[in-house]
Amino acid sequence: MKDLIVGIVALAIGVAAGYMMNDKGTQVASLEEENAGLKSQLAASSSAPAKTGGQTIANVKKKGFVQCGVSQGVPGFSNPDANDNWTGIDVDVCRAVAAAVLGDSTKVKFSPLTAKERFTALTSGEIDILSRNTTWTATRDSALGVNFAGVNYYDGQGFMVRKSLGVKSALDLKGAAVCTNLGTTTELNVADFFRANNMKYKLVAFEKADEVVAAYDAGRCDVYTTDQSALAAQRIKLSAPDDHVVLPEVISKEPLGPVVRHGDDQWLDVVKWSLYAMLNAEEMGITQGNIDTMMTSDNPGILRFVGKEGDVGKNLGLSADWSANIIKQVGNYGESFERNVGPNTPIKLTRGVNANWKKGGLMYGMPGR
Repeated sequence: MKDLIVGIVALAIGVAAGYMMNDKGTQVASLEEENAGLKSQLAASSSAPAKTGGQTIANVKKKGFVQCGVSQGVPGFSNPDANDNWTGIDVDVCRAVAAAVLGDSTKVKFSPLTAKERFTALTSGEIDILSRNTTWTATRDSALGVNFAGVNYYDGQGFMVRKSLGVKSALDLKGAAVCTNLGTTTELNVADFFRANNMKYKLVAFEKADEVVAAYDAGRCDVYTTDQSALAAQRIKLSAPDDHVVLPEVISKEPLGPVVRHGDDQWLDVVKWSLYAMLNAEEMGITQGNIDTMMTSDNPGILRFVGKEGDVGKNLGLSADWSANIIKQVGNYGESFERNVGPNTPIKLTRGVNANWKKGGLMYGMPGR
């Protein structure tokens, strides 16, 4: 295993070196940081095995709460208010798991994590779930000792600039200073984009998201790049939000979703099916407002969903009404989306590809039977 890890790290470093040697002026110093971060994450996942592997659900029930790793503040996704009450679509995933396992969606404690420290916190057992706008990639899924439990937001990386610059396209950003976060997929994506288009740029990177926002707002960089959803969320923190625009280019695929440790298939199933329950409920028209009336439905699919028929809950190690508890206490996926990031919120996101599959989107819950 150590030889495999060393080989992966060596390959990553070799790729970065190739970029350095073949580049025609693009500044890609961030790749060294990306590889250093990958190396440290790989080392952490191998040297600090999960303390709760195979026992997570039992430990959660014993301690009486779910420990959820979240961002340090991305409005609409995971963000605390003045009273330290956390809200957002990532937060709702954790609350759904708590409702399923403990019957109470409020039994969650939150650990704000930087992008750099998030995977170590998960693999070491410090948290039970990582639900922090985290992109599902091949390297993360195969080399860090973690499993992705699904996608709760399909996203892509974009660019935000001041309207006063008069920039209409990311292809007009030659020579720009670009702000972003350390330890994220955005560093490599932006390096690839500028290199592919033979453009120079200067990276201005910070560990904390609020540091990036502050630097961009203060004019230390021309461009802010991250996932488009995060750009919409962070724009409301700027001193003059309406003075900024997100450019049309989307330069990557960023499927975001909850993450758990390797080695505990039961816990993976619980987290995965908690998310699917929210997706399937929206598809079936089951909401917080009508969940009680659905208990007497004559639709066999709905009766299985609420636990009146079948043994899905038993197979997962949960009560028969686990999915009903999720919808009653948290809501279906559509309700969570509209409440946290929808058009009537400051974030103002439309469903787009995150619509239910029956409405042309990608959100598709596996069959709950």
